[in-house]
Amino acid sequence: MTAQRKITAGLFISLDGVVEAPDTWHFPYLNDEMEAAVGEMFAGAETLLLGRKTYESFAAAWPQRSGEMADGINGIRKLVASTTLTGTDWNNSTLIEGDVITAVKDLKQQPGGTINLTGSISLTRTLLMAGLVDELRLLVHPIALGTGLRLFPEGTAQVPLRLARSATFSTGVLDLTYQPA
Repeated sequence: MTAQRKITAGLFISLDGVVEAPDTWHFPYLNDEMEAAVGEMFAGAETLLLGRKTYESFAAAWPQRSGEMADGINGIRKLVASTTLTGTDWNNSTLIEGDVITAVKDLKQQPGGTINLTGSISLTRTLLMAGLVDELRLLVHPIALGTGLRLFPEGTAQVPLRLARSATFSTGVLDLTYQPA
């Protein structure tokens, strides 16, 4: 029997659980440690799984960039979960057809390496609730935002996790990796 592919989800998150619009609060904490952590998340992936908003944001930014990370992101296979997009035009991007849960279950059974799920808050939440995320990597920033979309909003069902790894950066950012409990 073939081993199941692993899905790793990565998010920037505030102390109060906000994951929305990290471009407005994340950059003061960006340093070499953070860049290495983010690079590590992308380096091991063979497929990038994105929701529509993250796809549109990435597709608008990454094709114009250069360097090792940009080359990796631009070259990697990208699967996009969206019920509103009718097509993709970024290199190596394909829309997921049909039910996303079924498609991701099928994807995990196919041969290949790690599947990286970046940003894509709704998709991350959906796949966590379906038990399809194997690792949840949170870069917890030492800031409380007070408002914004949270990874686990009020009324979310329990998602039991266990801490698999942790590190603290000099900026106070916590690099936490969780796995299903």
